[in-house]
Amino acid sequence: MIPYGRQDIDQADIDAVVAILRSDLITQGPMVPLFEQSLTSYCGASHAVVVSNASAALHIACLALDLGRGDWLWTSPNTFLASANCALHCGAQVDFVDIDPRTYNMSTEHLKEKLVRAKKDGMLPKVVVPVHLGGQSCDMLAIHLLSQQYGFKVIEDASHAIGGRYKNEPIGSCRYSDITVFSFHPVKIITTGEGGVALTNDSQLAERMQLFRSHGITSDRNKMGKRPTDEIWNYQQIDLGFNYRMTDIQAALGVNQMTRLDDFVNKRHQIAKRYNEELAGLDLRLPWQHTDSYSSYHLYPIRIKSCNTQVNQRQVYDAFKSAGINVNLHYIPVYRQPFYEDMGFKAGYCEEAEQYHKEALSIPIYPTLTDGDQKIVIGILQAMCP
Repeated sequence: MIPYGRQDIDQADIDAVVAILRSDLITQGPMVPLFEQSLTSYCGASHAVVVSNASAALHIACLALDLGRGDWLWTSPNTFLASANCALHCGAQVDFVDIDPRTYNMSTEHLKEKLVRAKKDGMLPKVVVPVHLGGQSCDMLAIHLLSQQYGFKVIEDASHAIGGRYKNEPIGSCRYSDITVFSFHPVKIITTGEGGVALTNDSQLAERMQLFRSHGITSDRNKMGKRPTDEIWNYQQIDLGFNYRMTDIQAALGVNQMTRLDDFVNKRHQIAKRYNEELAGLDLRLPWQHTDSYSSYHLYPIRIKSCNTQVNQRQVYDAFKSAGINVNLHYIPVYRQPFYEDMGFKAGYCEEAEQYHKEALSIPIYPTLTDGDQKIVIGILQAMCP
């Protein structure tokens, strides 16, 4: 079976994990801060708060920005559910901004139009979550300028995008956002098994996210309230938080994976380059890359052109599955899910995202994809979409 994505674990990764397993501290030890330091050093952000997964990172990011009842969060419909669910977990409402037809990211034109209408209706968003689909950054400068004009906060859902760049700066620098989130799921660029991080340049946001990560508990004497001196108070709960911590076992893997991050991204670019060359001229639409962006190429989404009356998306999908190639679809528009339809969303809400859903497939791209396996993928497309 050829997956669409998978982790790359070497002996050094295994040795790092085993060393922690043989140590005294397999959680709440030194490796999580070390992993956080490696992330801030690479991305150029001031603070990193490592957590159990990217969904948790999105949740605590929203909480740190005081998203709650009566507030709105806007995101892309072309994303994993967590980009929207994080709003609901805070008691807020969620809405969607249609995608750009070339990048498949949030359209800044649609965002601008929606903001104009929302201002008239008194329903501006408190938080906007642009999603860097497949590793290519959204137009963050334009979104940042709109955030200044309309007063919303920005969380970059960069779950796909560690190792990518925007305007020659690492994604995760938070130059144009309040918080950036990465995922370390096994199919992502680097992995900790499961894991995520929220990066920020705001020390107060970082402190709040650290509290939310660990039950709302602190041992910082400067933040603890006064208690009788004859009682032992070596920690206090000062807010309502969660157990979203990452273990040192996972963080040790993350630290070692970070040493190969650039190699992983370079290999993905080599694979994408071969696809670009050998799939050119077929009845497909290949990924388009903006000149401001250097993608991490978590995904390589192709589109089966709707003008092709001989072959459709489903037939190509089934052909890959029959050949043991696990292609995927990123994504079904979030609001088309039954849970969101029950909230009142209907088909046709974001036309571009729905057209993409009818045509797109993510074909295999990961550092250990062999030339032979990539040739098989290419061969199926050459046979079906000449």
